[in-house]
Amino acid sequence: MDNSPLQVLTIATAPYPDQRPGTSGLRKRVSVFQSRRNYLHNFVQSIFSSIDLRDRQGSTVVVGGDGRFFNRTAIEVIVQMAAANGVGRLIIGHHGIMSTPAVSCVIRKHKAIGGIVLTASHNPGGPDGDFGIRFNTANGGPAQEAVTSKIFQISRTIEEFAICPGLRVDLTTLGRQTFDLENKFKPFTVEIVDSVESYANLLRNIFDFAALKELLSGENRIKIRLDAMHGVVGPYVRRILCEELGCPASSAINCVPMEDFGGQHPDPNPTYAVDLVESMREGQYDFGAAFDGDGDRNMVLGKHGFFVTPSDSVAVIADNIFCIPYFQQTGVRGFARSMPTSAALDRVARATKIELYETPTGWKFFGNLMDAGRLSLCGEESFGTGGDHIREKDGLWAVLAWLSILANRRQSVEEIVKNHWLKYGRNYFTRYDYENVDIDAACEMMEDVEIMIADKSFLKQRFAVEDKVYQVEKADNFEYTDPVDSTISRNQTQWDRSCRGNSANLH
Repeated sequence: MDNSPLQVLTIATAPYPDQRPGTSGLRKRVSVFQSRRNYLHNFVQSIFSSIDLRDRQGSTVVVGGDGRFFNRTAIEVIVQMAAANGVGRLIIGHHGIMSTPAVSCVIRKHKAIGGIVLTASHNPGGPDGDFGIRFNTANGGPAQEAVTSKIFQISRTIEEFAICPGLRVDLTTLGRQTFDLENKFKPFTVEIVDSVESYANLLRNIFDFAALKELLSGENRIKIRLDAMHGVVGPYVRRILCEELGCPASSAINCVPMEDFGGQHPDPNPTYAVDLVESMREGQYDFGAAFDGDGDRNMVLGKHGFFVTPSDSVAVIADNIFCIPYFQQTGVRGFARSMPTSAALDRVARATKIELYETPTGWKFFGNLMDAGRLSLCGEESFGTGGDHIREKDGLWAVLAWLSILANRRQSVEEIVKNHWLKYGRNYFTRYDYENVDIDAACEMMEDVEIMIADKSFLKQRFAVEDKVYQVEKADNFEYTDPVDSTISRNQTQWDRSCRGNSANLH
């Protein structure tokens, strides 16, 4: 057996022009990562090079993904490059799998300098699907624009990367693995961890698990149906909801993570979570929820398939926030929603005299407010909801928040939402997703919209739909000045309409 130190190599490479990280990191077709020489290596090196050597030398970095195709291949590369770039310890989820909320939890728990999250969220997986990689910083949340811009600039001029090609890690065995390297950065340690346990322990300190267990397995228990959509959250649902809180195993469906998500689109909405929607419509379940590929999004349904919009969901949680013990202890510092999300949360904020922030799309804006102690609860229209316990949206947290409300109110989902509408009024919004559009045509359309907004020709126009008349109150190109660091985000077009006293946001 050869116990000599592992060799560290410096490999010449050439840059790619298309590695600008978006709000969810670098997301491309799997074929792009597979077919372009060193495409993944370039981006990983750009991440490590964006961190000062003094900060990353001997540091801890968390790595986890949603288990989609190419996940294990990418982890092997990241491990080899982390070792060669001076990282002292990697914490990796068992089998390389860790939900996005759990990654944030583990970063914060172990005071890591950051984490690499391997996911394309709710996009399809498999060899013909998508793959994504992004960097979360030490607060556990997505990197701010200054960091992603630095990563992108490095990727445009990169000439070489460092790697330890002989390093192999066993992702199937829990525990610590130590490696000797042929350089000054040694030793190098990899810890394979049970990512469910750290995250579950966090939730135990937020919710009343005894009350939830009584709701889900007591004498007057409710029946629930949870669909993990073959994403990463399946093991979390089974361990926390079934094993610990007493739900029957049959309550959880599609809980085995698959590289192609069982051939399905892991997006928790009525279009793609068809199995859940149909089973809820039959009326045998009181509460239903679905999760996306990496576990940060959620959809909530009531009996007979009563659909709770993401905008209403965060507003209802806000109105019942003290059903959650965590907020009884910490208080509520503020609410926030993304610009495209309806103003239902605004109404709760006004009634409770709690500060409300309207931010651009992207969880990093919420994270900035949380780090400054200004924000406790937030949500976005794309099925993301979360609190300040971590710096990511959190699908399972949102479901436990709803179950806490049900345990406290002892009403149905539909009754709770309809009572909310009676109390605050009802807000509406609609979202249209366009896929595979021609980029030139899309840019031309947006230019026309901006011209129309600039000359104010759209204001005060009226539109009749059956017996309802709508008038445009406001049309603007949304601009956000971060109250924490004064950075400005521009050019997020928003149309707001009002109808008979109830507002609607159409984006």
